[in-house]
Amino acid sequence: MTPISPTAARLLSVGEVVRRSGLPVSTLHYYEAEGLIGALRSAGNQRRYPRGVLRRLAVIRVALQTGIPIRRIKEALAPLPRDRAPSAEDWKHMSALWRDDLQARIDQLTRLRDQLDGCIGCGCLSLAECPLRNPDDILAAKGPGARLLMAEGERAADDDCR
Repeated sequence: MTPISPTAARLLSVGEVVRRSGLPVSTLHYYEAEGLIGALRSAGNQRRYPRGVLRRLAVIRVALQTGIPIRRIKEALAPLPRDRAPSAEDWKHMSALWRDDLQARIDQLTRLRDQLDGCIGCGCLSLAECPLRNPDDILAAKGPGARLLMAEGERAADDDCR
């Protein structure tokens, strides 16, 4: 029987990572391609992951569930060694990086929620007082309703109709 090296004993196969993380193989490959996780290659060119990848995957999943974009997750994970699990201190640092982004989104969604009741049913979204209107809507000043409909053969009188 060939002895297993201590380093090899700490490595996980793709199947083990899939079973323990609940993620599909395609997601592992995607995260690897994005630089979020790293794998070593066996003599047979099979991927082998350090055990710490499981916590790293958990961090990625939590961040994605809170709406953190992959780009921001990658930036936060970049300085961490890939061969060890992120620590509680690492998590504290990463979550601090994301806190302001999350608060800004919470504030935006709260404003939207609070303004939404006043707009339900108007159907226009061009009224000057509508907080959800298109801010670049140059025809809003002309009142509600369609503004670009013209009688057959009629020409537009001003540039904002072209």
